[in-house]
Amino acid sequence: MSTLYTTCPSPLGELLIAGPEPGVLASVSVPGQKGGARVLPGWRRDDAAFADVVRQFGAYFAGELREFDIDLATGGSDFRERVWAALERIPYGATVTYGELAAMAGLEPRSVRAVGGAVGANPLTVVRPCHRVIGASGSLTGYAGGLERKKLLLTLEGVL
Repeated sequence: MSTLYTTCPSPLGELLIAGPEPGVLASVSVPGQKGGARVLPGWRRDDAAFADVVRQFGAYFAGELREFDIDLATGGSDFRERVWAALERIPYGATVTYGELAAMAGLEPRSVRAVGGAVGANPLTVVRPCHRVIGASGSLTGYAGGLERKKLLLTLEGVL
């Protein structure tokens, strides 16, 4: 089965939304995102397949939705999936440090660099809220979509 995709306008730029079947997300990327998905040969555009996903993004960016209700299919390593599951538990309007995220994932504090790598490899920007992870000093640290986008998302959620 080929990958299905659509695009969605957003304050972050046009989102590329992709997945293996209608309504199931494997990837959400912004233009120029480090490690972000690109439309590949064999992918098939199907706007109807992700109509509800696009609606949820619209509601999120309008400040009307705080939690996405979308089926996910990312297929990362066990370690990454563990970190990504912890990302999903960070509440809207809150932030955690990489060390706190490691603890949320049941990992040792010494794994903080590996946790940072997993956060950076998150294929579902916004949906898995890696923008809510900050440095130990409270500083905004790297974001694959760029720090300006991270600031925009945290401002939208009332953190900044």
